[in-house]
Amino acid sequence: MSKVSFNYADRKLPLKHKRKVRDFIPYIFSSEGKKLHHLNYVFCSDEYLLQINQKFLHHNTYTDTITFNLSASNNSITGEIYISCDRVKENALRYQEKLSEEFLRVIFHGVLHLCGYKDKKEAEIETMRLKEDFYIKMFHVKHKDLL
Repeated sequence: MSKVSFNYADRKLPLKHKRKVRDFIPYIFSSEGKKLHHLNYVFCSDEYLLQINQKFLHHNTYTDTITFNLSASNNSITGEIYISCDRVKENALRYQEKLSEEFLRVIFHGVLHLCGYKDKKEAEIETMRLKEDFYIKMFHVKHKDLL
């Protein structure tokens, strides 16, 4: 059984090299000193993720990603990460970023949340962005053939 699975609620992940991305995710956990048990990604629409945001977090706003830590203990991480493909596409346009890079950012962003990083305060947001950038760069170093 793979430690990382990609599932699709109502949207397909428009990203090439999904297997290489999935295989890179345990590297992030390891680099952060965390043990990964299982991580389930669900790629979905804005509306699908809005329903989850309303039901579980009581927020009535669109978002690009929601992370749930389902771990029974601190020894090994189990989690679910929901990603709105609609929101990621819109953010890529807004920030003039390649779609593939924006998907990597949110995929890794959820991992970083599970590793304990937060993004509510300005300093936390800055640290999160630096970590995202670092792991995106590491992914590209490891997979130079994808550039």
